[in-house]
Parts: sequence; C-alpha cells; structure tokens
Amino acid sequence: MSAKGRTTLRLDKVLSNMGYGSRAELKKIVKRGAITVNGSSVKDPAMHVNPYQDTIEIEGEQIHYREFVYLMLHKPPGVISATEDIRERTVLDLLDKSYLTYEPFPVGRLDKDTEGLLLLTNDGKLAHELLSPRKHVPKTYEAHIAGKVSDEDVALFSQGVTLDDGYVTLPAELTVLSIEERENGPLSKISLTIHEGKFHQVKRMFESVGKKVIYLKRVRMGELQLDESLPIGSYRELTNEELALLGKHS
Repeated sequence: MSAKGRTTLRLDKVLSNMGYGSRAELKKIVKRGAITVNGSSVKDPAMHVNPYQDTIEIEGEQIHYREFVYLMLHKPPGVISATEDIRERTVLDLLDKSYLTYEPFPVGRLDKDTEGLLLLTNDGKLAHELLSPRKHVPKTYEAHIAGKVSDEDVALFSQGVTLDDGYVTLPAELTVLSIEERENGPLSKISLTIHEGKFHQVKRMFESVGKKVIYLKRVRMGELQLDESLPIGSYRELTNEELALLGKHS
C-alpha cells in the first residue's frame, strides 16, 4: 500500500492546515453540520480521516488535500529571499494568500539585486537534498560582467578560484556568450555553472579575477530550469514533469 493509502490525520488538522480556519472555528462549523466525510455529517472534529482517499466536504465544497506545494518563482530584483523581514519586501509577499497557509519557504537564497529561478516549497526533505553541501547540486547563472572575460578567466574558473576569505571554490564552468564594446568599456555576457553556494559566490568569483558583476540571473538549479515565459515577479506550480526531475511525483 502506498504512503498516501496509509495516511490518517485528524480532520481538524487537515482543514486548519489548508486554511479553512482554526481548530476552534472548525469546531463551530462541525456543530452546524457543515462538514461531511464520505457523505456523513461529522460529529467529532478530531476524528481521523485519510485525506487522500476520503471525500471531505465543508459547506458543500469538496476539499482536495495535499501536503506539499512546489512553486517556481521568477524572482525580481529588490525582493529578499526570506520568509519575513521588518523592513524589506520578501518573496512570500509575492504569493497569493492561499499558498501561505502551507508555510512555504525559499530553497536557498538569491541576493536582493539578483533575479531568476527560486523554488518555494514546504518540503524540507527536498530542500535539504538541493542545498546539502555534500550533494554539489549545480546552479547555472547568466550574468553581465564589466570588462572583457578572457580565456584565462575561463581556465581559472575551471580549476577553482580563491575568494577574498581564502576559500578555494570547486571547479566551475564559465562560458563567454558575447562581448560588446561600449563607450565605458567592454561588457561580457556569460553563463556560469557552480557546484556550491557560498555567500555572494558568483560576485566574489569575478572579483577574484578583477571584474565586477553588474547583472545576475539564476536560470537553473539542479534539473529545474527557469521557465523563460514566466514574467519576472510571477510564479506558478511545478508541472508533473518538473516534479519528476526533482524525484517527486504528483
């Protein structure tokens, strides 16, 4: 039998987790006879149900339970990768209230001024797998660099570079996409894949070779790739195919 087939939870826990009210509020709804399980009116809000198999209705509306949510966000600059902050706008402020009941959090961080792919979920196990230093999950960025990124830079990155604190990075794959000559000097557009996630790592790697990142966007994390049709600041749930790439199944 699958895990879903074995799952039993308190009814009030299922409904409160999905945002249908506190346990005290749900107790009042039960008293009104407004909650049914498999067609029968509920008398005890603490009864155990299988939320995946039982038909649960509240106020005549059937609920569709799920434990986890997985959201792809095209993070805009100016928003921080946190669940709360007293001064700054966070990525959770971009979400509809219906998703907040699941208490999602960002998997890893993007700098405030960095845009691109950010996964939001409440699946702690998946987050650990993607962030564990032992896993070396690759992350790919596109960036604009002030100055001309040279073949020597590409070679240095492929060996690992020494950051300002003495840390030597793992080998990274640097590709020069184009170099444009501008009035204030050359601008290099690059793609970079790293296999760890040190603080401000991409910016510090380029600083180590005397160059500055002026635009940074994450386009890939592990097998998950940013949907380029997703407008900046927007989000959507992962598709079944994307969940499968992460080892998850709907």
